[in-house]
Amino acid sequence: MYTGQFVYCGQKATLATGNVLPISKIPEGTTVCNVEKNPGDRGTFARASGCNSIIIGHSEDNNKTRVRLPSGSRKTLNGDARASVGLVAAGGRTDKPVLKAGNRYHKYKCIRKRWPKVRGVAMNPVEHPHGGGNHQHIGKASTISRFKSAGKKVGLIAARRTGRLRGGKDKKDKM
Repeated sequence: MYTGQFVYCGQKATLATGNVLPISKIPEGTTVCNVEKNPGDRGTFARASGCNSIIIGHSEDNNKTRVRLPSGSRKTLNGDARASVGLVAAGGRTDKPVLKAGNRYHKYKCIRKRWPKVRGVAMNPVEHPHGGGNHQHIGKASTISRFKSAGKKVGLIAARRTGRLRGGKDKKDKM
């Protein structure tokens, strides 16, 4: 898209970048973004920078459409749900390193308590179950039961297994 471009929306809109059409009218293999989950909800899927979805196929009556989402999962949606043709800009945004703590501060400023992250072993015993001791170590197993009280549930909660995955690829797929 560019500044001054005309964007058309509706059943009769042409298949051009930026236009909004019902997904039943978009041919298979087309890259789309801002896909609606239900007709009229103004877009739910493929909205983040660089994301896109692909139309996989339509049912015979064009009532349902199959879409591949950015996660790789496939979803069957109502054919009347709309989508924008093309993909979202700023695809390589996360490739650039942050470099400074100040940049990270501004990045997480709107999300409270996400940054900075202080390790539990660096805290005092009154602040965290992993805190205290003469060295920065947990001092007990990091796996914890599902049925412990809320204040003790830190670390690997109800872990089925821990450690490195050993063995061939077929064993990793079963996990």
